[in-house]
Amino acid sequence: MSQPLNVLTIATGKKLYINMAANLARSFWLWNADTGINFYLATDQASLLPDDVKQYAKIIAVQPGELGEGFSTKLHLDKLAPEGQTLFIDSDCLVYGNLEPVFKKFAGHAVSVIGGYIASGEWFGDVVAICKKFKVRELPKFNGGIYYLENYDEAKQVYELARQLELEYDEIGFVRLRNRPNDEVIIALAMALTNKTPIPEDGSIMSDPLTCQGKFSTDIIKGETTLHNPPKPSPLHQEWFPFTTVHPLVVHFLGHHSLSHQYKKDVYLLSVIGLGGLSARHKLKAFIGIELPMKLKVGLKNTLRPIYKAVFGTRRIKPSERL
Repeated sequence: MSQPLNVLTIATGKKLYINMAANLARSFWLWNADTGINFYLATDQASLLPDDVKQYAKIIAVQPGELGEGFSTKLHLDKLAPEGQTLFIDSDCLVYGNLEPVFKKFAGHAVSVIGGYIASGEWFGDVVAICKKFKVRELPKFNGGIYYLENYDEAKQVYELARQLELEYDEIGFVRLRNRPNDEVIIALAMALTNKTPIPEDGSIMSDPLTCQGKFSTDIIKGETTLHNPPKPSPLHQEWFPFTTVHPLVVHFLGHHSLSHQYKKDVYLLSVIGLGGLSARHKLKAFIGIELPMKLKVGLKNTLRPIYKAVFGTRRIKPSERL
């Protein structure tokens, strides 16, 4: 008998995260409603979720602060994951296709991620020093937008260890992210200490516009994504990422990229579908009212930025809504 397949996300604290989780849920449902995959949403503010999302999302009620704050919430996935195979997806992601193949790739891993390994250099700390301290050869390196676990004793062991390591975060030598412990390096060390391995990165499951800093396009209705890592000698080229063009099933709109026209356009179309239907008029509105003006605004800013800097200097960066 096959195991249940589950997608899990967490939305606690600010309403911003509740809204993002609703967007993720709608994108999941658009492409996976007939797959039998369950969608779980852990939140401390279920009343803020839209009615259409409540119809298919299985709500896991948590108390404010129960899972910690910031990135620390992702160190409690073993407590939230239901029976079967569970794919955690960050709330600031959108799904652009059928996720069944993803579960097949992860099957058999008690805990896993998508990525490779790092044995030297800097990744929120001195990797060589940290590996030497814990007597491990290398650490899995990955984007924490996706985690996979099969909720058995092995998964619990990894996450209990991760929560212990979080208490020693600064002493270990890890560098904080936005003044908070970064879940990625904690889980990476816990995985290394328990011999858990990532599945290889090939750009087909998840990617993001920070990894692929070239122009990118998404179409939530057609289920199409294209992200570019510009080749050398472009200053945007990411040496560590071995692909120039990828078409992932999940796009992680991390940081300010949730303010991009790609995200806002797709979110608008998902909201229309959630309210009962999509027409040509809605598609036209998404293009004329969201995509086109935002693209023009970005193009104009990029053109005038050198002049602005020459006259006024560097502008102060606005604090993120996510802090």
